[in-house]
Amino acid sequence: MSGVGMIAEAVSSGLTTAASVAREVGGRLTGAMPLNATLHWSQALLDRQAAALDALSPAERVTRPLAGVPIALKDNMVTTDEPTTCASKILEGYVSPYDATVVSRLRAAGAILASKTNLDEFAMGSSTEHSAYGRVHHPLDAARVPGGSSGGSAALVAAGVVPAALGSETGGSVRQPASFCGIVGVKPTYGRVSRYGLVAFGSSLDQISVFGRKVDDAARVLAAISGHDAHDSTSAPLPPLALEPARHELTSFTFGMPREYFPADLHGGVRAALDRTAHALQQLGATIKEVSLPHARFAVPTYYIVAPAEAAANLARFDGVRYGPRHVGPEGDVQALYRATRGHGFGPEVRRRILIGTYVLSSGYYDAYYRKAQQTRALLAEDFRKVFVEQQVDFLLTPTTPTPAFKAGEKMEDPVAMYLADIFTCSINLAGLPALSLPVGRGEGLPIGAQLVGPMFSEARMLAVASAIEAVVDAVGEVR
Repeated sequence: MSGVGMIAEAVSSGLTTAASVAREVGGRLTGAMPLNATLHWSQALLDRQAAALDALSPAERVTRPLAGVPIALKDNMVTTDEPTTCASKILEGYVSPYDATVVSRLRAAGAILASKTNLDEFAMGSSTEHSAYGRVHHPLDAARVPGGSSGGSAALVAAGVVPAALGSETGGSVRQPASFCGIVGVKPTYGRVSRYGLVAFGSSLDQISVFGRKVDDAARVLAAISGHDAHDSTSAPLPPLALEPARHELTSFTFGMPREYFPADLHGGVRAALDRTAHALQQLGATIKEVSLPHARFAVPTYYIVAPAEAAANLARFDGVRYGPRHVGPEGDVQALYRATRGHGFGPEVRRRILIGTYVLSSGYYDAYYRKAQQTRALLAEDFRKVFVEQQVDFLLTPTTPTPAFKAGEKMEDPVAMYLADIFTCSINLAGLPALSLPVGRGEGLPIGAQLVGPMFSEARMLAVASAIEAVVDAVGEVR
């Protein structure tokens, strides 16, 4: 599968047809079924989208920046032509009456929506083992997890089925699977991309994000879906992202490496890959210095109070009345309807987070937990501000994950161990900052990602910097 730019240019110029791309993607989706990465797709739908694009005049096709590019969607973004289930039995068979804003923008850009992808139920998980439709397999090692919660999208991109895909980020659900699968994952600033039509998990944290096989793939898709949307009250009043040219040197840049992200027990392969990446940055002329984010140790507990609290409020709407299948309890009253529908429809991880969220918002515990978490969240954001503004650091360089992809089932019986997989990512969501992961090495034969974190709305510069790193550090960590 070629990159986003090559496919769009070939279809726009008439070197190939969208119909040909659709047939190829359909074959690849069929071949990728053992990954269990897709929940909904059909060749007929692929062909209809391709036919509509091929029917355009050459002058019209050339105005579509993603002409003929197949893109997969995490199944928590609503679409009118396929179900949106959030990998949950409580939404089984649900079809939305409208498209999410990002879906409308992809269609307008000429993209072919390839499939709806598997995920942790309602995006709650770090391994894509919490899907009601079975776990997703890592494309390099079926015994491993691809990360989560956007594991289906990551697996399809890493397997070469599609060149790019959309996921959603609440605490690292794109960057972490990007690291595990050896691809690029970009989480934009909160407000850069509309959340309209994204099924809400944590409303102050959620952000639709992008996977690509290369930085350029992710950048082109992010530019197409970004920009202000009047349907989303949290959408930033900014135009679509304008990309910068790739950089060949970084002499004016300073990168901070937070000491809190490099503990003594950090996986040896992760540490070596980050050391090689820092060395590559210095060869490109950048300055590297150690910095501190003193409240980083509070990020995981803060996140796992704020996110479940928002999830409990958002998931209250799934009650057997408005969406999906309905289950009636033996008592026959409305309370029995709620209990039966939610008890049958929600999986154990979703129920756990609803219970945690309800508890921390309850009378007598709100101040001790939720209010304190919000105060700590402000301290985390202030740590980042001081580094970027007062210490004049352009970007932070950190590991994306503490280890390479772990084995399936390894953390299922220990929720805290699973939650710690987000230790290097969730603070960025709490602060609303942009960040990306790109592959910089291997450990245990598996990909390792480096994370770049930047100030708000610095995506264009960040992507240009990531392209420079990508050009000198290959996927096995060798500096060229």
